[in-house]
Amino acid sequence: MPSRAGRGRVQILIAEPSALKALDGQNIVIKTGHGSIEYLKGAQWSDRLPDVLQARLAETFERGGGFAGVGMPGQGLAIDYQVITDIRAFEVTAGGGARAQVRLFVRLLNDRNGTVRAARTFDASVPVSGAGNDAYFRALDAAFGQVAAEIVDWAGGLV
Repeated sequence: MPSRAGRGRVQILIAEPSALKALDGQNIVIKTGHGSIEYLKGAQWSDRLPDVLQARLAETFERGGGFAGVGMPGQGLAIDYQVITDIRAFEVTAGGGARAQVRLFVRLLNDRNGTVRAARTFDASVPVSGAGNDAYFRALDAAFGQVAAEIVDWAGGLV
């Protein structure tokens, strides 16, 4: 595995994640049954979910990656690699034993030659503890935190 010091020269771009329409908004998805969803009443994301995840993933790379630079499109970095993310699941499955599910498919693209260095699905499932919107938020945040940390470790081992 490359040393953390070796990553210190690498600059990473966090591209805006793509998502299906149900996940590409401010509504929080609650999966109520096979193939059916609802949106959490009385709560929403502070921005579109892809924008929130992009900012949070960039923050996770900044805090834990040891990279020379981490940015988003338009920030003027000379990019070595892009982290391209598809949001496959970001929801709470309702009912007995409610769980937050986060599944992201990530490609690490070499920006110098346009080739995909690696691709992988990251998945976390966290039980909802408690009741109400705050419990759903905490579980989704914990699941995303697990996935984001795994993505940073994975990408750092490849560059």
